[in-house]
Amino acid sequence: MNYIDFKHFLKESKPVIAMIHISPLPGTPKNKLNPDQIIKSAIKEALIYQSLGLKSVMIENMHDVPYLKSKVGHEISSIMSLIGYEIKQKTNLFCGIQILAGANKEAMAAAYNSGMDFIRAEGFVFGHVADEGYIDASAGELLRYRKQIGADNIQVFTDIKKKHSSHAITADVNIAETARAAEFFLSDGIILTGKSTAEEADIKELQELKKHLKIPVLIGSGITDTNISKFYNLADGFIVGSYLKKEGNWQNEPDPKRIKKLLDAVRSLEQ
Repeated sequence: MNYIDFKHFLKESKPVIAMIHISPLPGTPKNKLNPDQIIKSAIKEALIYQSLGLKSVMIENMHDVPYLKSKVGHEISSIMSLIGYEIKQKTNLFCGIQILAGANKEAMAAAYNSGMDFIRAEGFVFGHVADEGYIDASAGELLRYRKQIGADNIQVFTDIKKKHSSHAITADVNIAETARAAEFFLSDGIILTGKSTAEEADIKELQELKKHLKIPVLIGSGITDTNISKFYNLADGFIVGSYLKKEGNWQNEPDPKRIKKLLDAVRSLEQ
């Protein structure tokens, strides 16, 4: 696929993609809400982000701990598809999806059926050991599945050297080599993170990736109103979760004051 032009989709060249952490879903240990309540809560959050000027969101089932490995049931993929559909119907937001952990085919199906725009895929190239166990590479199977269901319009943004994971088995493969492999395997964009949620990415790694890649590089963790300037000139986009929530905690509701501060910081950098 061609290099994605965010400006074409969003009228902005470097999107801030706000994370919507969906309430615990049916069948998961922490679930308390019924499907209607879960869907309405997600839509409410999307509308908050849109009202404050954001143009992009991503839905993720981060509350569904402990995560299954590389697959989920229909009770998860179906409601995620419904949420994505409702967000696309009720907003004009660019919208993506990740289904944990590594349920990339389910995310692709949900994105296609709901009219979403992209998925975030972990375990795209090389294997790694995560909390859930060994996560194997999925690029070949995932992109063949995308072709089979006619979902070529769904972008695939891929984590490399993913956070919350051990990469000892690929210690002899550096991050630039990993990213080049993802690009060769037709990733539409690379996601660079810190070692855990809300941890800042390594600026030296970003500089290294931008030397070698033609596809976009997005920062996937740790962005705040005070550090985005450090990454802004090099990165192609920013996936932001924790900072936009009350007290900087991803489990909380969106904080309009924090959202405004981040967008003000972005606008000052655009000038």
